[in-house]
Amino acid sequence: MVLIKTRRDTLLAPLLSVSGIVEKRHTLPILSNVLLEKTRDRLTFLATDIEIQITTSTEGAEGDNDGAVTVAARKFQDILRSLPEDAEVSLVLEDKRLQVRSGKSRFSLQTLPAEDFPRMSLSDSANRKKLQLSQHAFRQLLAKTQYAMAAQDVRYYLNGLLLLVEGKQLRAVTTDGHRLAYASMALEEEFEAQELILPRKTVLELNRLLTDSDDPLEIEMHTNQICFRFAHIVLVSKLIDGKFPDYQRVIPEVLKNTVLLGRAALLQAMNRAAILSNEKFRGVRLLFSPGSLKIVAANAEQEEAQEELEIDYSGDPIDIGFNVGYLLDVLNNNNSETVRWGLNDANSSALITVPGNDDFKYVVMPMRI
Repeated sequence: MVLIKTRRDTLLAPLLSVSGIVEKRHTLPILSNVLLEKTRDRLTFLATDIEIQITTSTEGAEGDNDGAVTVAARKFQDILRSLPEDAEVSLVLEDKRLQVRSGKSRFSLQTLPAEDFPRMSLSDSANRKKLQLSQHAFRQLLAKTQYAMAAQDVRYYLNGLLLLVEGKQLRAVTTDGHRLAYASMALEEEFEAQELILPRKTVLELNRLLTDSDDPLEIEMHTNQICFRFAHIVLVSKLIDGKFPDYQRVIPEVLKNTVLLGRAALLQAMNRAAILSNEKFRGVRLLFSPGSLKIVAANAEQEEAQEELEIDYSGDPIDIGFNVGYLLDVLNNNNSETVRWGLNDANSSALITVPGNDDFKYVVMPMRI
């Protein structure tokens, strides 16, 4: 049965959109597959790992027969990638195998029944909320915060991003216990307060799939699920069930010492100093003194790097240590010309903000070096 005759890119682009969540090894073999469903000239791709589900579709799928099949996502993707860009591709279902044909190339892939493929459905929740915003705005919100998520913390609620809707504001907060990133943006409508914790994998997928365009993004929030609709993609995700820490208590309100620093110059100096930092702890010392900032890094081989920047600083002399990776993260994911650095003493957390912008805050704890 001939399912599809089309060009390579008609298949590859949507497949790349959904295959990011497919696990290579899974307890359920069918979760390593992608579901292909053809209805007339529309082809739908669906992938899931039980926690997240991504669906997208494309038109221009020629072929007389409608049908559905699941096939190994990674192998199918690698086959399509290996073909010439302008190649014509046919998908033929024969004896429970999917034949991928292009020119003189032939590939025979195992399939599993489409009816066995698990699907996530949105819960009909009466208190669901819908937000409309641009892809660019939401992607910026994620970019300013996602790097501070925990990766495999036993406090499972830290392995994600807090999304807080309140009034006419949408806030994103992440923390791994050593640093905290906060960003907010204005909304056109007013909403009752609602907190949701997005899983880490969902955040990373959104960061990969969203574009820096003004194209619309619809966010539908349920009690224990969230749905994102943009372009031809629908992403449904479960939420993390837990209580996120009170981030407002972490952000210092009073800072005795503040200084404005050029972001680009500071980033370059940090990158150079990081070369000789300890590979395991990645510590750097920052020595603030009137008119000067010294950045010092050393490693177990007793090698040392030192950078010095002239700064407009007249506060207390402070010798403080930080994980240089935490500082590079915030500098790399911000595009402002300057950053404001606020400190109290060598044992207190630092607050990094952008001058004239209350929508971003980054708190980082010091470390002993």
